[in-house]
Amino acid sequence: MTDAREYLLARLAEMLAIPCPTGFTDEIVHYICNELTALHVPFTLTRRGTIVATVAGRDSSRARAVANHLDTIGATVTAIKSNGRLAISPVGTWSSRFAEGGRVSVFSGQHVIRGQVLPVLASGHAFNQQIDTLPVDWQQVELRLNCPAQDRDGLLAMGIRQGDFVAFDSDPEFDESGYITARHLDNKAGAAALLSALRTLKEAAQPPAVDFYAIFTVTEEVGTGAGASLDRKVSEFVGIDIGPVAAGQNARETGVTLCAQDTSGPFDRLLLKHLRNLCRYHDIAHQVDVFRYYYSDANSAIVAGHDLHHGLITFGTDATHGYERTHVTSLLDIARLLTVYAASPLLADMSA
Repeated sequence: MTDAREYLLARLAEMLAIPCPTGFTDEIVHYICNELTALHVPFTLTRRGTIVATVAGRDSSRARAVANHLDTIGATVTAIKSNGRLAISPVGTWSSRFAEGGRVSVFSGQHVIRGQVLPVLASGHAFNQQIDTLPVDWQQVELRLNCPAQDRDGLLAMGIRQGDFVAFDSDPEFDESGYITARHLDNKAGAAALLSALRTLKEAAQPPAVDFYAIFTVTEEVGTGAGASLDRKVSEFVGIDIGPVAAGQNARETGVTLCAQDTSGPFDRLLLKHLRNLCRYHDIAHQVDVFRYYYSDANSAIVAGHDLHHGLITFGTDATHGYERTHVTSLLDIARLLTVYAASPLLADMSA
């Protein structure tokens, strides 16, 4: 049996190779389903593709759930231009600054065409200092395809249409120091940590305290999540996601970063306290932060009207929604926290 680090990194590398912007997630969903089958973890699929996996607990009358999204940021074709290039609009919330220079695949019908995203003024030899006057805006970038078409009619003849999905390459690098750099660590890194936790739970001598639901969602980047996927017996709901490392933030690329509050408001203080105590007791490196411009699946259950405790566990990451970087130890610490959390009593029992 491979060790936890090897397993986690192998799953992450495989997922980073799968294009899956929001709305184009079938392949990544199939991948997760196959991995759950290999782990002997039963699961169900919703109509929209959300996966709900279950590890049976000692008490199956009650449950807790954790959620991790599989969809990533990306783009769609919005116009076919007369110069033989494509105008694109973002899927998810991210800056065109991080799209420039991106290598992409365009999915058009049965065809996949490779290309690159460039500024509309892309050659210094042709435009000189005009290049530096371009604002940061999606109207100021265009997609160049690796094809002979030189005009709009040529692209139409190839089958290119408005609405075609554009997936950006992950370009991953796994450094010997433990740092991982790639697009789309948000939230494939979280998915790798959750799979690692499920693997540990299945191998454990004792089942979780209560039924443990692992939910893999597919529309988080556009603002929807797991709210409709929760059983009524779930009383605690924890999201797994990326934590922004930047000036003024307390998130770190190592250890677990627990979120106390995001744009939606404060998370449940009792659940936050419980997660902090688990980190302290099990010697898991951790810190707490407040995210100022942030929303995740962790709040989707509350918005959907569920009466439960909610929290958010994150892996600190530099340059979120760009060329992201985190450290493998952060992901391993999240997997550890999830396993001890699954074994711990519910808050309702602790306050009884």
